[in-house]
Amino acid sequence: MSKIVVLTGMSGAGLSVAAGALEDSGWFATDNLPDELVPKFAELAAGGSRKYDRIVLVVRGYDAKVAEGVEDLSARFPVVLVFLEASTEVVVRRFELTKRRHPLTADRTLVEAIQRERGLLQSVRVAADVVIDTSDLNPHQLGEQLLWYVEGDDGSSSMKLTVQSFGFKHGLPRDVDMVLDCRFLPNPYWDESLRPLSGLDGEISEYVLDRPAAEQFVEKVQSLLVDLVPAFQESGRSYLSVAFGCTGGRHRSVAVAEQIGEALAERGWEPRIIHRDIER
Repeated sequence: MSKIVVLTGMSGAGLSVAAGALEDSGWFATDNLPDELVPKFAELAAGGSRKYDRIVLVVRGYDAKVAEGVEDLSARFPVVLVFLEASTEVVVRRFELTKRRHPLTADRTLVEAIQRERGLLQSVRVAADVVIDTSDLNPHQLGEQLLWYVEGDDGSSSMKLTVQSFGFKHGLPRDVDMVLDCRFLPNPYWDESLRPLSGLDGEISEYVLDRPAAEQFVEKVQSLLVDLVPAFQESGRSYLSVAFGCTGGRHRSVAVAEQIGEALAERGWEPRIIHRDIER
């Protein structure tokens, strides 16, 4: 059976780049399809004389009609709805660099247009299977992350898990389901001999995790996720992302994320581990 990715999101968030990455990987992609043709096109592409088993539909200006079309598709095909977004500052910079015009700037400033579009797309963002914040991603990283979500699916009900570390001083990640704060743990930053290292180094991992409070925290989080993942699967979710934050995103959160990712792997899941701010 054909698999369909509906790719939508904010203008300037990288829809064309994402579609190109999937197309380069062998997906059949079409961009800016009129909303009334969404279900018909997918049906023809999946069942025509030249059948395509992996289809990408890029939808811009997602609205109620598109939502109805996607819902209709979902009843007949495996559909993954992917939403791309980026911070207002990044979108402004991208439009300024490309000299393109935002579709909602007729009687608004660029910032106002971005904020207006963000509000209009909030309902589809909530409904999306996958939300990817492209603010800090280059084209290669965006393609790699998107392919991880939509490829490698063998048809099983296994959950795709992402475990991420980040630094609060660099901002909260916008594309995660759950955020946990590690700033109560001792900070290696204040030890000059440890400061240059990261949570990937054994010295940092031992410094952070070899304490009763850390052991209890990790144990409780593991227990929580072991209960939550099957519950999310039963509710129909196929993707779950958990983020651990510390001040800078280099030491404590990295060590905890690695420990949690390892524990999940031991239980049979294959989490993807991301350290967003480790190099900052």
